[in-house]
Formats: sequence, C-alpha cells, structure tokens
Amino acid sequence: MSRAVQIQQPGGPEQLKIADVSVGEPGPGEIRIRHKAVGLNYIDVYHRTGMYPLKLPHTLGMEGAGMVEAVGQGVTHLKVGDRAAYASQPPGSYCEVRVMPAKTVCKLPDAISFETGAAMMLKGLTAQYLLKRTQPQGGLKEGDHILFHAAAGGVGLIACQWARAMGLQLIGTAGSDAKCALAKENGAAHVINYSTEDFQARVKEITGGRGVKVVYDSVGKDTWDKSLDCLQPFGLMASFGASSGAPAPFAPAMLAAKGSIYVTRQTLFTHIATREAAQEMADDLFAAVTGGKVKIHIEQRYPLEHVEQAHRDLEARKTTGSTILTL
Repeated sequence: MSRAVQIQQPGGPEQLKIADVSVGEPGPGEIRIRHKAVGLNYIDVYHRTGMYPLKLPHTLGMEGAGMVEAVGQGVTHLKVGDRAAYASQPPGSYCEVRVMPAKTVCKLPDAISFETGAAMMLKGLTAQYLLKRTQPQGGLKEGDHILFHAAAGGVGLIACQWARAMGLQLIGTAGSDAKCALAKENGAAHVINYSTEDFQARVKEITGGRGVKVVYDSVGKDTWDKSLDCLQPFGLMASFGASSGAPAPFAPAMLAAKGSIYVTRQTLFTHIATREAAQEMADDLFAAVTGGKVKIHIEQRYPLEHVEQAHRDLEARKTTGSTILTL
C-alpha cells in the first residue's frame, strides 16, 4: 500500500485528498519506484482544476526522485537499487510508491540529492528544451536578447542561470521587487517588475528599440499581447504555459503585421517522447547542475499531507524557485 494524493473531481485545492492505494508489480516497460521527494509544478494545478482533464479518480504529480524497487520486462537502462529521477506522463508522483513507465526515468547521478532531483527534472528539462531546442530563426548567439516571463519561478531561475552560461542577455520579468532581485542574482542581465513597469516599453529601451529574438512565456493572457510587440522581425513567441489564463484567439494575418513573427506552443512531453531524447536532454541538465552552471533553488518544502497549502501558495504566486513535497 502507498499513501497518495488524489482528486475525485476537478476543483480547488480542497479536492486534494490523501488516500491509501495498492501498488502492484511493474509490467513490461515499467518500474516500481519508492519516492524520496516529489516536485510541485503549475501543470499540477491545470490537472487539479480540469483545465487539462484526467480520468478520475487520479493521483497528481509529474516529477519525483527515489529508489527503483522493481523492474519490468524489457527495461534495460535501470535496475533494482538505482537512484532515479523523472518528469513523466501519466501524472501520479504525489505518492510514496508507484508503478510507472520507465521510458523517461533516468538514473540520478550520485552528486545530485534526491530532493534536488525531484525539484529539477520537469523544470530543468523545460528550460533545456526552451533554450536549446526552441530557438528563433537563425538560432541564438552570444549577446542576443531574450525575454523570459516569471523569471523567479522554478523554470525561470534555471533559465536565468543557463542563459548566462550561454552568453545570452536574458530580460526577466517578475511580479515584485524581491522576485526581480532573485532573478538578477541568478543571471538575468536585466529585470522588470511588471506590476509597476510597462515591460514592453522597458524591453524596447533595453534593446535600443530593436526588441528581442524570442519571448518565453508561461503566463499567457496577461502578458501575451505586449510580448508579441517585444519581438524583432522574424522573432519567435514561445508559449509553454498559461498561469493567468489562455491568450485570446488571434488572426494569422496579425503575425505578418507585427513583423512576420512566429508563434509556437511547446510542451516538454513532445520533446521527451523517445527514450533517447529524454536521456540526451537529462544528460545535458545533469552536466549543467554537476558542473556548477545551474543551481537548483528549493525555496519551499511541504510534507505530503500539506499538499493543499502548497497548491494555495503556488496559485497565489507566493512561491519562488522550486517546491517539493517531502515523504
């Protein structure tokens, strides 16, 4: 048996309930993992509210780290006793033990703790595919300006550090002076408090009127329109979330009027759809962390039984960096 956090129906944080669930043996292509720590991400809110529908009842959670307890037929990259971490579909990491697909589970280097592993996989792999695989026409070169919204969040703080290591001029936005200072400390070349400043005007000022090559946006509705106007001709709007709600529909001709710009909606799980891609991206992330280019900031820890409060704080934008649930 395992304790797990499940929802019986979509709704607010009060829908998160601890339940005892039975855990069986892994089938072909699966493993059983005993978690040491579990990551908290905004996609968990989308699942809880029904914005991303799940078959109910369902255990939430997209990332975790722990020890491999059993291995199913055909799994060759993991063995019993391995330290492991993952970001994976289907949801289900808010638990002590689970059986899950092995494809995107990676061996965790000894130099990385379980807590760090649980805090870094979904957010770190997201930063990896954004900065390395979601690039504007002609790619990104040292000295290029990019705009990154929610720069003090879990993905944002990793992106700030990684962008600095790549020689990029990251302009980070956040909702308070304290969060802006945190982004700056972690490598943002410039920071903008979007609650007190017009970020579009500041971006044009910072870039001498040229705009940025790419905008990375997980906020959505509240930042969408002005973000498009921050782009250079042929620039790229890379949407990867919608914490403020989905942007309004738009006519494709608008992209021409704004400088023949590109728009894409990305998701991590397309990028890690194969075992080979997942491992390649994880290896890049592990190297960035163990090599000191990226430090994973775990700013909040909640016991599993306090998951409701964790969700309330996440939605209220009270969190910075990464958040984990402890077991």
